Amino acid sequence: MRNSLIFSLLLPAVCTAAPPPKFTQPNAIWNVDVSHAPLRTNSAAMMTHLAGFSSLGWGDTRNFDFQIDFSFYVLHANASTPTYPIVAWPTLGDYCSPDCDEPGAPFPLPDVGGIEGTAPPAYTCGADGNDCHLFVVNDASKVLYEAYATNSADASGIHATCGLHWDLTKVYPRYGRGEHCTSADGAGFPIAPLLFNADEVWAAAQAQGDLGHAIRFILGNNRMMNDKYVHPASHGTLATSDTNANAVPYGSRLKLKQSFDVNAFSSNESVRAILRTLQKYGMFLSDGGGIPLTAESDAFTARTWSSIGIDSHSLFGIRPTDFDVVEAGDPMTVTYDCVRTPDDFIYIDGFDY
Repeated sequence: MRNSLIFSLLLPAVCTAAPPPKFTQPNAIWNVDVSHAPLRTNSAAMMTHLAGFSSLGWGDTRNFDFQIDFSFYVLHANASTPTYPIVAWPTLGDYCSPDCDEPGAPFPLPDVGGIEGTAPPAYTCGADGNDCHLFVVNDASKVLYEAYATNSADASGIHATCGLHWDLTKVYPRYGRGEHCTSADGAGFPIAPLLFNADEVWAAAQAQGDLGHAIRFILGNNRMMNDKYVHPASHGTLATSDTNANAVPYGSRLKLKQSFDVNAFSSNESVRAILRTLQKYGMFLSDGGGIPLTAESDAFTARTWSSIGIDSHSLFGIRPTDFDVVEAGDPMTVTYDCVRTPDDFIYIDGFDY
């Protein structure tokens, strides 16, 4: 059993329950209501094609139902939380540059926390083949820090293949942090703001409402359009391989059909809150993998998933053909030639990109 790494500091910054990170501008793409947005002309054909891969319609080379993964931790920092440098791992040549922040950039690290997939939460990457993401949001500055392939985090630094930050107060351009630039996610997206946790689902259920933001989902590389992505993604991968004209490109936004009967599907208000969110804000194709949906672990939230009646199978039975595909413009061709968006070009005044 792994133990969480505890730093001996005069001012501890232990993780406590806090609201999930969210972009604060209502016109940030993640917060936009798409319940009645224009659809791609071949939306129905795209979803029929995706459903044809397997009997359940989701996954990679494996056949998955609409399952939820709870392996991600979202940690919270403040002005007193110590920062440590990003350290390129395993070597400088393996680090994603210029896509990510330069090695040496500061990254906050609470005393107690965890890297994706570790149980109990620990600051050492698990050995089960996960991508080892690390997420920390500074609740005071509204800056989110995310790292990918994080081998470890300790007093010597955040040892990762990519470490970067997102300003949650800003509206990023349609190509995010830069055209053809990756992030801690394959599409170049932020990750933590697209997750959902037990606290926000519970709160939405009490009001019979929704989460107020889009959700992250993933598909296998074999089920995504070959070498293409659409905005607001800024990146795709050359591992994608579906050459069908109705294939789904990286970055696509799917929304649950308005005709989908939320109340008939489940009597659990927590489940209904997630479904209403998928109808109003949809979900973004963010990375390659097997389990479709990703949520936050309940290790650091006030409520647990079991206490609100949610488990990994709560959305089983939902198929690709229950979704529409939102119009996103012509697909871009993947090049890996990252051109970063200067930080001073990112506006907070609602400029429409």
